Amino acid sequence: MPKKSNADTAKRPTIRDVAARAGVSVPTVSRVLAGNYPVAPATRSKVLRAMRDLDYVVNAHARALAGATTKTVAFVVDDVTGPFYAYIARGVEQQAASEGRLCLLCTTHGDPERELAVVELMREQHAEAVIVVGGAWDNEHYQERMRYFATALDRSGSRLVLCGRPSPGDDVPATVVHYDNEGGAYAMASHLLSAGHRRICYMGFGEGLTTTDERIRGFKRAHADHGVEVDESLILPGSFSKASGHELTRKLIAERDDVTAVFAATDMVAAGVLKALREAGVRVPEDMSVVGFDDIPLASDLTPALTTVHVPHEQLGREAVRLALHRGPEVEDRVVLGTHIVVRETVAPPRRK
Repeated sequence: MPKKSNADTAKRPTIRDVAARAGVSVPTVSRVLAGNYPVAPATRSKVLRAMRDLDYVVNAHARALAGATTKTVAFVVDDVTGPFYAYIARGVEQQAASEGRLCLLCTTHGDPERELAVVELMREQHAEAVIVVGGAWDNEHYQERMRYFATALDRSGSRLVLCGRPSPGDDVPATVVHYDNEGGAYAMASHLLSAGHRRICYMGFGEGLTTTDERIRGFKRAHADHGVEVDESLILPGSFSKASGHELTRKLIAERDDVTAVFAATDMVAAGVLKALREAGVRVPEDMSVVGFDDIPLASDLTPALTTVHVPHEQLGREAVRLALHRGPEVEDRVVLGTHIVVRETVAPPRRK
């Protein structure tokens, strides 16, 4: 049998080897690695030089067993290809990088059980913060498990951050970075009602999602304040996708001739609405007004340019990381960012029939 090379038989250097090489104690090396304890610059330089000379690699598993966080921010989303998530992700990554943290992306594909499993895995991996983005599922099992994970993460020195969703309870140790869903929907529905629309279709109602619940509340409150009855049959369930908006609009215009405006749940849904209306020869905004929600870059590129609700995506991501990493008595752990409507080219008063 061939002999093993020196590289095969050599042991990987340990923290004790680094300490011996640098001429310092093992606890001093640990402090340099953790970065959470003051160490003299000259001593730090000696330790870092010894690590380079020995090609020392930190044993992340051992650090996790010791209860240390891994200087990793976990970002948990439904679908990374969705523009809503992508722009929040950019804010998370930018802030994480500026804080000297790595950003780990996890996707759930809209499965609440998978989301819970991912959060549990990140807790086991000792992520410094676990940021869960998007609407929460409105059922007791899901909420109870999320409350459990928030408490478990907090006890381990980590933090659950709920981004774009409400807290599961006032006593839950989680950071919440939300945006004014209800207020945005109220403002947009009021904009349509003020223009004279009385039969408005809300398209893309997501069953059991807090995001949808909040937007529908704003939608209905605006109708009430304008003295207009909501037609419940015009609140249409669907996914937050272009394909869903396209399919639902084709069905809507085939079955109803009294609708003068469509409030799409997202800009992607609105893109599908505009496509279907264009194919049917329905002019926007002359024959039908259309609005969206999110204000992703696509909204201004559509033809005509989409009137929508602006959500501060990147700011949401940055705030989520900043608040998770800089907790303290003087730092808010409940933040709601403002939304506002952006008026472009897709709303006009309804035509008289």
